[in-house]
Amino acid sequence: MSKRFSAHVKFHDFRSAESLLRVCEDIFSRYHIAHTMPFQWLDMRITEENDRRAREAEILERLPRVMDEVHQAVAECVAAYAAAFGPESIELSYFLHKIRVTVRDLKDGKWEKSAKVEIGTLVKPPSVHIDRNGDVLDIEVGLLPGDNIFYKDGEEFLTLEEMTRRILDRSLFPRLAADR
Repeated sequence: MSKRFSAHVKFHDFRSAESLLRVCEDIFSRYHIAHTMPFQWLDMRITEENDRRAREAEILERLPRVMDEVHQAVAECVAAYAAAFGPESIELSYFLHKIRVTVRDLKDGKWEKSAKVEIGTLVKPPSVHIDRNGDVLDIEVGLLPGDNIFYKDGEEFLTLEEMTRRILDRSLFPRLAADR
């Protein structure tokens, strides 16, 4: 029996096991509180990690909406391309949050596939994954205040217009993209 506990016990009149139990619980709770308080740095890091996990969960929850936004932007580009070069020149499909763009060229009177772009999402890190005929590009997705989404390639933040250019330019205009 520790000296603190034995000294505390000596000054109490224990008429029942219940009163002894209450004193023991009181001593234990004081000791437990004093010795289970986390260090300040640990408490801060736990808070930071909880915030990071909550942000990540929010981003993952919004990935389907991100794909809807990207699909809408790509669909506008596809419509403009089809208006300029004919409806057979390009095809767009969107199924289970995966976008596929197939580009065709007219060769010897037949439309032949010249490029394919597939757009999906990655969970770790949350990003839009673009595969342009084997040339892969991952664009990070994040949250801004006010439920706004940002797109980032490396250290560069992208507008939706710049993102659609990076997704489609090389596939739609391979001869022009090679000149750059």
